[in-house]
Amino acid sequence: MSTHTYDLIVIGAGPVGENVADRARQGGLSVAIVERELVGGECSYWACMPTKALLRSAAALRTARQVPGAREAVTGALDPAAVLQRRNAFASDWKDDGQASWLEQAGIELFRGQGRIVSPRVVEVDSTITLTARHAVVIATGSSALVPEISGLREARPWTSREATATQRLPKNLAIIGGGVVASEMATAFAELGSSVTVLARDGILPAVEPFAGQLVTESLRAAGVTVRVGAQVANVHRSGEGLLHLTLVDGETIAFDELLVATGREPNTHDLGLDRIGLTPGDWLAVDDTLRVLDADGTPVDWLYAAGDVNHRVLLTHQGKYQARALGDALAARAAEEPLDYRPWGRHALTADERAVPQVIFTSPEVAAVGLTAAAAAAAGLAVRVVDYDLAAVAGAALHSEGYRGQARMVVDEDRQVIVGFTLVGPDVGELIHAATIAIVGEVPLDRLWHAVPAFPTVSEVWLRLLEAARAGDQSPAGN
Repeated sequence: MSTHTYDLIVIGAGPVGENVADRARQGGLSVAIVERELVGGECSYWACMPTKALLRSAAALRTARQVPGAREAVTGALDPAAVLQRRNAFASDWKDDGQASWLEQAGIELFRGQGRIVSPRVVEVDSTITLTARHAVVIATGSSALVPEISGLREARPWTSREATATQRLPKNLAIIGGGVVASEMATAFAELGSSVTVLARDGILPAVEPFAGQLVTESLRAAGVTVRVGAQVANVHRSGEGLLHLTLVDGETIAFDELLVATGREPNTHDLGLDRIGLTPGDWLAVDDTLRVLDADGTPVDWLYAAGDVNHRVLLTHQGKYQARALGDALAARAAEEPLDYRPWGRHALTADERAVPQVIFTSPEVAAVGLTAAAAAAAGLAVRVVDYDLAAVAGAALHSEGYRGQARMVVDEDRQVIVGFTLVGPDVGELIHAATIAIVGEVPLDRLWHAVPAFPTVSEVWLRLLEAARAGDQSPAGN
């Protein structure tokens, strides 16, 4: 068994692990990173990039068909084979040569294999290599699709997000269990690629966002031919000898499909990390303090062990995990150099945005973009909430964007401080608009100051002016609507 010593060892070479390693390396630490699959992780090969590649071609075609002049130039239908080929390219054909080369150029040592903690600051890789950390070990192993305990489901070999994202064939009939982001985006993608799609959404479509956003996406899915069955629950699944998947619902109805996608949540990749060696439970999410130190069974921070990204269950979004990683990498380098740390709200090493300003874009049709708190969440947090809504289609830029534009914007205001704490947009291509709201929330910019941030005319961003005018006029919607 070969042995190596580094200042920092990172387990998991997805975008979170890469960013921790890179920031710590830039801060002067020697860094080793361990990866059991592909360097670049879930986001590069089975999530963010390839899924958006699946969705983008149809979105561009849809927009062109809604603009006179461009509409007349569209002479053909979507080419599914070309879409899948483009998706393959964005997933680098599931090869990580480029990402591994980047690690080498950054001065980060890559070890391929399963990393397991065997004692404090010591990690073994496939029982053949021993790595010792002078300062810290970071777990950044992410999460995997959760397969719920439904009778016969595992034996039926359903798709998860990985199989759906990487498929080279399109099922004639696809059932999706779930109604969240993955379920909604994949329903959009496969319907546009020609599959007949049925969504079994026990809690409805996008239940975590503002209700009006979920409603508009539901209407759009149904208009695109997707069958959305709100409240449906699956009791049993089995795959027949012909390969068909038979789903029995709790009411006794049985329906059959070519493929079944399970999109009901995530579970942490902590099953085979040696956590039992240090008194933690394999398979559990890793609880952390505000500095991302892992908490032991008694809730005491482990001074050498950290967890960043999905695995700590703070926010399961790639960009937020990378935010954690940047702060953590900088903090580890500063701690090793005995430099002062800044964990004040919005400080260099703080993770304030995890609680106050998490942005997300859902690439359905229409898109949903949100940051901060929903109206209901703000009210539940005890804030004096004021909700201001505006019809996005009434903005001049929306009319120019496309015919039949439908959308809505919502601003959630903390009346006591007169700052925005939540912002939601739903409509075509609104994802590119959300960062302005993120800046307003992070900067805690008072409404009176935002009045001087003049949006360019005629853009969809002019909705900011309309929302502020409505706020000044006293327009108000009840929280939670």
